[in-house]
Amino acid sequence: MEQNQDFGFIKLNIVEILEKRKISKTRICKDLDLPRPNFNKYCRNQFQRIDANLIAKLCFYLNCTIDELITYVPPKNFNNK
Repeated sequence: MEQNQDFGFIKLNIVEILEKRKISKTRICKDLDLPRPNFNKYCRNQFQRIDANLIAKLCFYLNCTIDELITYVPPKNFNNK
């Protein structure tokens, strides 16, 4: 996962939500017609951009809110200026 030390990073909580709801990656990929290799990148938080349509699909399918799905992780040396 590439992390910008100056600005922090975005983390997708897909794996945690799938585990909590007992949904397999195979099932969600099949139900949402998602290529498994691409979905795995999102699960490992190895992405450059987030597809808004995918986020909407995931929120709908997983019955969750955006703030449950996406977390902003501030940099380690974060200070409010």
